[in-house]
Parts: sequence; structure tokens; C-alpha cells
Amino acid sequence: MADYIISGCSIADLSEQHFKDRNIEYVCFHYELDGVPHLDDLGKTMPLADFYAAMQNGADTKTSQVSAGEFVEYFTPFLEAGKDIIHVCISSGISGTVNAANVAKDDLVQKYPDRKIYIVDSLTASSGVGLILDKMADLRDEGYTVDQLYEWVEENKLKAHAWFFTTDLTFFVKGGRVSKVSGWAGTILKICPLLNVDVNGKLIPREKIRTKAKVINAIVGKMLTLADNRAEYNDTCYLSHSARLEDAEAVAKLVNEKIPGTQGKTVINNIGTTIGSHTGPGTVALFFWGDKRED
Repeated sequence: MADYIISGCSIADLSEQHFKDRNIEYVCFHYELDGVPHLDDLGKTMPLADFYAAMQNGADTKTSQVSAGEFVEYFTPFLEAGKDIIHVCISSGISGTVNAANVAKDDLVQKYPDRKIYIVDSLTASSGVGLILDKMADLRDEGYTVDQLYEWVEENKLKAHAWFFTTDLTFFVKGGRVSKVSGWAGTILKICPLLNVDVNGKLIPREKIRTKAKVINAIVGKMLTLADNRAEYNDTCYLSHSARLEDAEAVAKLVNEKIPGTQGKTVINNIGTTIGSHTGPGTVALFFWGDKRED
């Protein structure tokens, strides 16, 4: 048994069973639905189908990150048990969570000077964080020390790729990420924007693609171009989706056809309430290991 714990946040968009099976700890973000506060607890207290249906029916959403005080409360029992900690945060290009975690760390290392606390800025989001956590669990199980694991993740986190598309611009308009005029035109023209997470961990629009069929081909094309060993890729491939299982399954099917080594290693997850509060229903994301991101 390792003398440290691997930890992440609920925004890694893995299932509760997955966290449990891989012995990965997690702390929950928060969201509001029409002003009522909830924990982003992987769909336990509110089924994700109900959450996205509420958004589709006009409910307002708001999210908040884990505070420094919550991180102190969350980390303390592990330190009391004599465990070191390596915690992976959502990208600093998307959220200030990593700052809150580091404030907690600075407080706790004074109280527990014999313990190590590593905070990782993942520079990615959703199941991209999950992809990193899963690889870390593999390396822990191979015998990596906490120091070795921290060194590995800092050297390799930019090799985790995250590509997204949406078939519904409604919530991008509502959140101010797309203008009303562009959203109206995009809907009429059946535009499905293709985005990715860049080297600074920011979500960047890359292409405007007409029709869902074409954007599905395009996102798989990015994997063929960027993944380790290209069409010979044989590592884990994650997808996540917000109430668009059929679209995620279509992407997974094409990935498995074009990259046979992913068969049996392609996992489809749900986009949880934190990320989903901003994307709304209609988003599909693809995550894989590849060349180090440079732009």
C-alpha cells in the first residue's frame, strides 16, 4: 500500500465506482440550480438526466469552486493518518481552484511538517483530469513514490489532449461565450464548433464545422493526427458527454474503427454538473495521450 493518496475533484467526470476501484480520492465542487445550492457529487443527489432536463427547460445554473477552507478540511484526515498527498486540480486557465488548494497546502505544511503535499495544475478539464488521474494510479501501483509521481505528472500532463464539440449553441450564447447573432447563424447553418484545451489550459475554438457528422469525423481526425503512435495508439481513450450519449457512442465507434488498439480501452463518462453548467446539454469531448501540446 502506497504511503500517499492520489486525489482529484469531482470535475474529473469519472464515476464514483471508478474512483473507488482505482483508489483515487476526490472532493466535490458546488453548483446552484435556480438558486438552490447542490454538491457536484457525481450525480448521486441529482441524476444528471434531471439536471440537463432542467437546463433544457430554462433553469439557471451557477458554479463555485472548492474553497481553501474546504481543502484544509478535506486534506487533514489523510495527513492525520500519516499519508502524503498529490492532488490534481482543474486547469488554472478555467478555474482558480489550484490557488485555493495551494493556500490550503501552505497552511497545512506548517501543521504537518513531516508530510508532503503536491498540488498539480492539470491544464485540462473534465475526463482529461480523469485520464491523468488514471495514469497516475497505474504508476502508483507499479511502485512509484509520491516524489516520482509528481515529477512524472509535471513532465507529462501536456501530453493529455482534450478536444470538444457541441451540437447546441444555446448555452454558449447564454454564458456569453458566443454572441447571440453568431449563435443564431450557427444554429441555422448547423455549425458545430470544434474546440480544444491549449498549452495554457484555456478552452480555445479551433474550427467551425457544419453538421454533426462532419465534426465527429474531424474530432477523430485530431486523434489520428496527434495521438501517440497515431493509428497504432493502444492506450486509454476517454469520452465525456452532456446528455448526448448517442453522439459519444458515434465518436467511440469511429475511434475504434480508425484506431483498433482502442477497442476495449475506450471509456464513455458523463460530463458532471460543474462543467455541464457551462456547456449545457449537447457537448461531447474526446481525451487521449499524444504529442506534447505546443499551442
